[in-house]
Amino acid sequence: MKQSNQTGLIILGISIFAGLLFLGFFLNKSVKTYKEFERTVTVRGLAEQEHLADVVIWPIQFTQASNNLEQIYNALEDNANRVVSFLNNHGITEDEIFVDVPVVTDRSAQRWGGDPGGQFRYVASQSVTVYSNNVEEVRGVMREISELGRQGVTISGEDYQFRTEYLFTRLNDIKPEMIEEATKEARKVAQKFAEDSDSRLGKIKTASQGQFSITNRDNNNPHIKNVRVVSTIVYYLTD
Repeated sequence: MKQSNQTGLIILGISIFAGLLFLGFFLNKSVKTYKEFERTVTVRGLAEQEHLADVVIWPIQFTQASNNLEQIYNALEDNANRVVSFLNNHGITEDEIFVDVPVVTDRSAQRWGGDPGGQFRYVASQSVTVYSNNVEEVRGVMREISELGRQGVTISGEDYQFRTEYLFTRLNDIKPEMIEEATKEARKVAQKFAEDSDSRLGKIKTASQGQFSITNRDNNNPHIKNVRVVSTIVYYLTD
């Protein structure tokens, strides 16, 4: 009976020892694997494309001055009709043209900055706005704007709010392609880093798409848009 107990204790001791060896081996391998997976590289990939704007907003502002209120409203209406006729004659349709309400200032009624000695009591302005998807066609009409001047329409283009705007609205159409391009560029950089550090590129740990930006290519060509996105990707590195 005593010998049987001793044999059981020996077997138990051997089992415990073997278990500890296995556990130590497993923990050592796990720590190495964990350290390998903690080696990472963070890279950024840039994608840029140029696109023509697909929407143009062209406000045409004209002004009038008079001492007679009825006369100034009549003159503004006449000018608005001339502008609309000019646009129609150059291929811009009615559904692309919006006539804004006139704005009339009575200088004698102004609390500050009144000019009682001025030549005209009333100064007024009005605008006709073109909103169109035919960007190139509208740009061609812009070059003919001097025709309105010869018809007696006083065009004012000094106000910032009446500057021509160009919009690019097809971002969702090109997003997948640009994200793919940015991801490929990021992987190229990560691959080069891995080669230079005698490592192998592993899987992606995290990825961030980044913000898309749409800007004018330059001041002289606001109808050409530069679309840009930067993706940030973290890769694992292995030996």
